[in-house]
Amino acid sequence: MVVLFDGVCNLCNAWVNFVIDHDRFGVFVFGAQQSARGRAILEELHLPAPVLAGIVVVAGRRVYTDSAAILEVCARLPPPWRLIGFLRIIPRPIRDAVYRWVARHRYAWFGKSATCRVPAPELEHRFLT
Repeated sequence: MVVLFDGVCNLCNAWVNFVIDHDRFGVFVFGAQQSARGRAILEELHLPAPVLAGIVVVAGRRVYTDSAAILEVCARLPPPWRLIGFLRIIPRPIRDAVYRWVARHRYAWFGKSATCRVPAPELEHRFLT
């Protein structure tokens, strides 16, 4: 399962760290949307590159964006994080409105890095190059 994220967004990087810390079985592989591989995947999916306002999750032939992406990741994490996936019962337009509101303000609230995240050597295998 591939998680494409905004590589310069501090909130997105914190999310990636959270998922890595809780993904016991190494289900997720990560890629910055700004990277060559990230842009290629977005192009293959016919998504505007980069889709920096959101996380994009690719699971086989399924593509999840916005709140659905976050909740799909949570649903695949171990308990208690898996329970967050139950928020899918909230209608998607409402979830996505909240998600997009946070996304619009994420740089102001959490900051932005000058460059994309570089994974630590022990995590390189979890990142697309």
